[in-house]
Amino acid sequence: MSVSALSIRLGTLRRRLGIFWPLVSGLFFLTLVFCLSITGLMHIEGWDFFDSLYMTITTLSTVGYGEVHPLSQTGRGLMMLVIVTGVGSFFYLAGAMVQLVVEGHIQNLFGRRWMRRTIGNLKDHVIICGYGRIGSIVAREIMREHQELVVIERNPALVEELAQNNILHVAGDATKDETLAAAGLQSAKSIVISLNEASANLYVTLSARQLNPNLHIVARCDSLENTEKLKRAGANQVMYPHLTGGMRMAQSVLRPTVVDFMNLAMRGDCQDLHMEELTIGPESEVIGKNLVESQLRQRFNIIVIGIKKTDGRMLFNPQSQEVLSAGETLILVGSRGSLSELQKIMA
Repeated sequence: MSVSALSIRLGTLRRRLGIFWPLVSGLFFLTLVFCLSITGLMHIEGWDFFDSLYMTITTLSTVGYGEVHPLSQTGRGLMMLVIVTGVGSFFYLAGAMVQLVVEGHIQNLFGRRWMRRTIGNLKDHVIICGYGRIGSIVAREIMREHQELVVIERNPALVEELAQNNILHVAGDATKDETLAAAGLQSAKSIVISLNEASANLYVTLSARQLNPNLHIVARCDSLENTEKLKRAGANQVMYPHLTGGMRMAQSVLRPTVVDFMNLAMRGDCQDLHMEELTIGPESEVIGKNLVESQLRQRFNIIVIGIKKTDGRMLFNPQSQEVLSAGETLILVGSRGSLSELQKIMA
């Protein structure tokens, strides 16, 4: 093998080992010196394997017990070479281990493995693509509701922030299918796509819909012209932050009390007032009953302000004779405790 080919192979191996290259190379060189010392003593001095092994260990460990047998001049030269190369490689190996510990590489390695296992075990979680100004707010609000989430971010500074805040994340490009798969796209229930580039949002929407047809996709749009494109790509909802923010500010001027009520109900700051949506499961006891017969108001002290029918129609302020069916989603207002109790019979 030529020198250039050997150099290329060593370079490839070094890139693969990454932070563990100093540790592996130091261990390899120390092992090589160890074997050459034993072999040299057996051939030069004529010692048996055990005496050669003992002499090599006492020399490399620098304990200084003395020679097992008198050494010839050639044997002493060999042991001087072993001391210089072996002890040097030993301290190099020790320094590499200390560096891994001090710089936190080992902790980061185990942390990444723990994170991959945790993400792999998630089900019905939310994926957020992009942890910028909008993505960070979305993540904060979802965590307030104690929902599991995974953030995909490629900016090293933001990845470090996610790690410091103990938020499950995948460091990588959200436009790549393998990154989406690493975030548990197949088992997720929703994805929020809030990247800075409009083309990236469109691409991720298309990929996410193909990889998981049942996924609920909410995509960010920075221009009204791209709204229809995102919907055709598979987005269930398209959010235009500037339009939403402007409308919210206008409503705060025109109807401040209504906005205050909505903020209080949606944020859940008050235990006695919370707005929630619950879907009627196939085994729910309320199936086939109307609102009066189900006694939701009497039993749980909640108010049904709307029903989303299975065909997508939204029924506001439903009448008391409205019959409930499996798959319909009730929009409710009540206390957190009452809504939690109601959820048990809705599944």
